[in-house]
Amino acid sequence: MGSVGFQPLQLEAVRRRIAKMSDEELLRFGQAAASLCRPDGNFGQSPRSVFVEQLNEARREWRRRHSKFTCK
Repeated sequence: MGSVGFQPLQLEAVRRRIAKMSDEELLRFGQAAASLCRPDGNFGQSPRSVFVEQLNEARREWRRRHSKFTCK
């Protein structure tokens, strides 16, 4: 469920999938995306944009869940 994929990114589908994840699943997903964004995770090449976008979405969801401040 929490795997990072290679297919073209459909941002809304990723957001829906991430929103359904438990905190533990979200952390694993984010860690997997982060590892693919490191130079050694992509054979020294720049990270693929799909992985960067998935990492950004995971971070955004984490901040949404764990924000100390809530706007009303």
